[in-house]
Amino acid sequence: MTLERRSLGRRLAALAFLVFIPLVSIEASRAATPAEDFVSVNIQKGLGILDNPSLSADERSREFQNLLLGITDIKRIALFTLGQYAQTAPEADRDAFTASFQDYSVAVYRSYLGEYAGQTLKVIGSHERSPTDFVVATRVVDPQGGVMPLEIDFRVRTDTGKPEVTDLGLAGIWLAVEERDQFGSFLAQNHGDVRALAGHLSTVAQGYRVDTALMRR
Repeated sequence: MTLERRSLGRRLAALAFLVFIPLVSIEASRAATPAEDFVSVNIQKGLGILDNPSLSADERSREFQNLLLGITDIKRIALFTLGQYAQTAPEADRDAFTASFQDYSVAVYRSYLGEYAGQTLKVIGSHERSPTDFVVATRVVDPQGGVMPLEIDFRVRTDTGKPEVTDLGLAGIWLAVEERDQFGSFLAQNHGDVRALAGHLSTVAQGYRVDTALMRR
């Protein structure tokens, strides 16, 4: 069984960094906690990059990627999605997978940036799971009223000494948990070969980059 590129990608896009999509406007956010402020500030940074007319498309993509990687604990997420295989795979295989997972994630986010243009996102609150673990709730609203409001939850961890996004949730479904299940199915049918999964994600990422390039023409 292989991962379905479109279905996984669309779920990833729906759950993932909608804070960085172009043409999104920010309603007054209720940055009442450090975690909320962290999410709100980075919404503004992302919008500043993607709406900057002085940057070329490649420059915007590069700066967006740098921002994305700066606020996200990619290695932590990647190893979580490996589940039990993170404990048994050789370190070199884990490193190869982490690199491919990062490339894959950025390619998918970039591919779907334009699908939610014109919507409004605002921080609506948060709750504390532990002193270093928070869930920040945001709402994506269609200004025209044609689409029902969509709530996206950002899990923010601070146990590494700085706030970092470690997961995103939609309608009770957490992205990293969903990926862990799908990656686990792939690995179970491929003899636990983490390098095979890394290679597969690299192939999927390349497919998304091709799609994005075609849309730009």
